[in-house]
Amino acid sequence: MYLSLLDRVNGSSPQEFILLGFSDRPWLELPLFVVFLVSYILTIFGNMAIILVSRLDAKLHTPMYFFLTNLSLLDLCYTTSTVPQMLINIRSTRKVISYSGCVAQLFIFLALGCTECFLLGVMSFDRFVAICRPLHYSVIMHQRLCLQLAAACWISGFSNSVLQSTWTLQMPRCGHKEVDHFFCEVPALLKLSCVDTTANEAELFFISVLFLLIPLILILISYAFIVQAVLRIRSAEGRRKAFGTCGSHLIVVTLFYGTAIYMYLQPPSPASKDRGKMVSLFYGIITPMLNPLIYTLRNKEVKGAFRRLIARVLSIKK
Repeated sequence: MYLSLLDRVNGSSPQEFILLGFSDRPWLELPLFVVFLVSYILTIFGNMAIILVSRLDAKLHTPMYFFLTNLSLLDLCYTTSTVPQMLINIRSTRKVISYSGCVAQLFIFLALGCTECFLLGVMSFDRFVAICRPLHYSVIMHQRLCLQLAAACWISGFSNSVLQSTWTLQMPRCGHKEVDHFFCEVPALLKLSCVDTTANEAELFFISVLFLLIPLILILISYAFIVQAVLRIRSAEGRRKAFGTCGSHLIVVTLFYGTAIYMYLQPPSPASKDRGKMVSLFYGIITPMLNPLIYTLRNKEVKGAFRRLIARVLSIKK
């Protein structure tokens, strides 16, 4: 579909794009390669561990860990859509990606990023119900509703990606194929266009408000109610446990939304070009790596589940 659209607009289809990254600063390539490789390995193992322990430990078969499993799966796919190609290009003299590879990267990265925006909002709703309506939690957050909320996040993210990717790929580029980025992302591809992109930038801004600001506002409202409810808890242990589970989610929300808003909701300017690259690397690579660490290091239930799983494996070996 994308190929035929581009053929009609440009008259021909490019065979490949050149991903510039920081190629004008070759001394950065080795440190970046090491950072990307280590981050990717930690992301794979950390998120796979979360998925496995959430599935294998019966005590974690709750809505909170169902949504956390979705987040871990999302982060696995999110980083895999970009990092392997980035590692290849950093160590290569020809920093290229095929046209079909760029289309796939653009679609998957955008779809999963939008899905995460809504999923973090759903996770805050789950914490709101758990803390503010504890007696009704199991009635409200039943299995069917959890499945419907997760499905709505994924469907919304992929539907938006179809629209955004199509609009971006329809823009004529007049032979321009040097993408000033590490991977194919909407703002970087729009800069290749040889026609006015004001309408596309306005569409991108509107959709960014829809997927970033609105969920963030709902998250902040949820946490305002959560803080009020937690402060009414008389037991210090109860308050500590509530703030512990919510604190992990708030850290993830701050890291993801803060960097994504910086990238998509600030006016474009030449001075912010390199900063934009680093910010996109943060929400595209660093945040998915940190998510498992944040949820495990601050969560006694997950750490306990890991200990039980390790004990079970060791007992089987004996």
